Amino acid sequence: MFIEERHQEIAKLIEQNGKILISEITKKYGISDESARRDLRILEQKGMCKRTHGGAIKLQQVGVRPPVDRSFEKMPVYDNYRAIAREAAKHIRENDIIYLTSGSLGYIMLDFLPKDIHYTIVVNSVDIGKELRAFDNADVYIAGGKMRQSGSLVDSLATEFVSRMHFDICFITGAGLTTAFGLSNGTDETAAFQRTVIGNSRKRVLLMPSAKVGTDAFIKVCEADVFDTVITDWNSAEDQIAALEEKGIEVVVVEE
Repeated sequence: MFIEERHQEIAKLIEQNGKILISEITKKYGISDESARRDLRILEQKGMCKRTHGGAIKLQQVGVRPPVDRSFEKMPVYDNYRAIAREAAKHIRENDIIYLTSGSLGYIMLDFLPKDIHYTIVVNSVDIGKELRAFDNADVYIAGGKMRQSGSLVDSLATEFVSRMHFDICFITGAGLTTAFGLSNGTDETAAFQRTVIGNSRKRVLLMPSAKVGTDAFIKVCEADVFDTVITDWNSAEDQIAALEEKGIEVVVVEE
């Protein structure tokens, strides 16, 4: 089989399955790990996939948004998301003023938020706010504004609400992160809201699963090096991690 034919087959498998592992390529084609990585590097350069630590995944569309009828209670919780959420919660200190993302990682973090110290937490999700009613050790503020069907609030009223606050630490998520384009997201409303929170925060922590590292979404939020810390998972490509670290960002890679 010619190399070009192998590349076509690998690209087809990624398109069909959403991902491929280095071990699958080496077994199927009888080539070395290095050759398999080189194949994926070439396919990535052609815009046909995005490499991860252990293989590659299908590229997301730039304009992809989360489902409007998102249900936190019914969504699957992946191991890497849970590990990132657990690590993020370790950054919370007594008496901190915290902004917690309205994304799925914010909801998952509820399982790991400290229960033995007092702090203040600001959210822009009615679903997360409802769950926080059970936290008698935390003062909770919910940003006001027009509620999306997803339960989040990111319009101009919500942005005005958080513009009057200052945070010790913010936990932000997004749809894409690259050193060239920075943090990006799906809508201008979300990006404007996040810029305000980030600008009013002393410490900025970005929670980015590997599938979103090395990917650009529609609207730029800010430069990557605005963040003090990026928490990602074991599948993030090493060159992407290195590029972030070269920007002076602390990159925490959670273990499987």
